[in-house]
Amino acid sequence: MRHIISILIENESGALSRVAGLFSARGYNIESLTVAPTEDETLSRMTLVTWGDENIIEQITKQLNKLIDVVKLIDLAEAVHIERELMMIKIKTTDETREEIKRMSDIFRGKIIDVAANSYVVEITGPSDKLDAFIAAIDDGSIIEVVRSGPTGISRGENGLRL
Repeated sequence: MRHIISILIENESGALSRVAGLFSARGYNIESLTVAPTEDETLSRMTLVTWGDENIIEQITKQLNKLIDVVKLIDLAEAVHIERELMMIKIKTTDETREEIKRMSDIFRGKIIDVAANSYVVEITGPSDKLDAFIAAIDDGSIIEVVRSGPTGISRGENGLRL
């Protein structure tokens, strides 16, 4: 099962490498990883996506909690949460296909953020399956490049990851 683990971590050099090292030393895979500072400049929020059964995820969370840099963590898969991913996709265009690409972007609530002579760059935000559906709707031969952030998430309601 896929898990999104949200971690409050000390905003210090080496903290990210210690988390990554923990995963590689144990043979676990990180599917996606995002890190950014929080409202507290001494802390960063790391969102890590990985796969595993309950035993593996339990081991991962126990090992992460042992790291000195980790202040607090939650597994978002255990509660109701919101997750989003950002994708930028560069698509070849011609005079005949520009309107169709614009229409598809509108249907998926995307935004054309760059227009060149023979291409568009479309920005789409949403759940991963929405981004997958947009890619599937575009002709494979038209896709020049795809960049995705990986999922990030937040708990719903009053619960949250805070000190």
